[in-house]
Amino acid sequence: MTARTADARAALPPALAEALAGYEEHLRTQRDLSEHTVRGYVGDTVWLLDHLARRGGMRVDDLDLATLRSWLAQGRARGAGRATTARRAAAARSLTGWLRRAGLTPDDVGQRLVSPKARRTLPDVLAPDQARNVVESAAGAEEPVGLRHAVVLELLYASGLRVSELVGLDVDDVDRGRRLLRVLGKGRKERSVPYGAPAERALDAWLIRGRPALAIDRSGPALLLGLRGGRLDAREVRRTVHAAVAAAPGAPDIGPHGLRHSAATHVLEGGADLRSVQELLGHASLATTQIYTHVTVERLRAVHAQAHPRA
Repeated sequence: MTARTADARAALPPALAEALAGYEEHLRTQRDLSEHTVRGYVGDTVWLLDHLARRGGMRVDDLDLATLRSWLAQGRARGAGRATTARRAAAARSLTGWLRRAGLTPDDVGQRLVSPKARRTLPDVLAPDQARNVVESAAGAEEPVGLRHAVVLELLYASGLRVSELVGLDVDDVDRGRRLLRVLGKGRKERSVPYGAPAERALDAWLIRGRPALAIDRSGPALLLGLRGGRLDAREVRRTVHAAVAAAPGAPDIGPHGLRHSAATHVLEGGADLRSVQELLGHASLATTQIYTHVTVERLRAVHAQAHPRA
């Protein structure tokens, strides 16, 4: 939460602040959302309640559809895009639904709130040869940091992991015999994800020569370690990926999520079905996975346009 958002929260009328605290507790304990998701919902809710207070509302039962609509309209007037507006509307509906279930309001005023659907843009992905250059950029390294770079790149691309999933891995989450990772994904849903022979070699080198050189008493079970021996920070993973991608000729500027997109696209292009890719990526809905079919279709169109004599 930013300092400005924290100040806005501190200035809320007591009844609104109390409701916000109850809603935050609900998100953490009952819905069991990730810390990142909780921060996002709470941040949006702070500004919604701040908007309500500025309109004279002192309690949550003062919240009505007109207030919700004016809050979204204010954001659009200040330059908020479709995706941001859709996210804020979702946060508002989540709040009003909880207020009704908790008995704090007589009705769920957010049920009739309509918001624009966020445009789903096609993600940038690496070509297979670019992906090979990226993941092999740290191959042959012998020092601990280089070995870590190699395993980070290999696992992100081999298994399509999210950054949070990668840095959250423990040593015991690696089944080296079956080449599987036990991954804790969004909503604390657990899945098993395979990795291939190149990732296996990078992982073995890291566990034998890299991790022991960085491990200290407080390292605990973390698979990937930073220079000071603690669990590897997600920001360092992003720096590693951006540096490797920048060195690959012609590669688009992508981060770890771009490697995830690339892995999904290449698996689909190799003949995998959508359900298998959904399981690999840990998507709750098949609709989320379907964006990758658009990527492969766009690539097919580009190849057709370049190669077919009557394109």
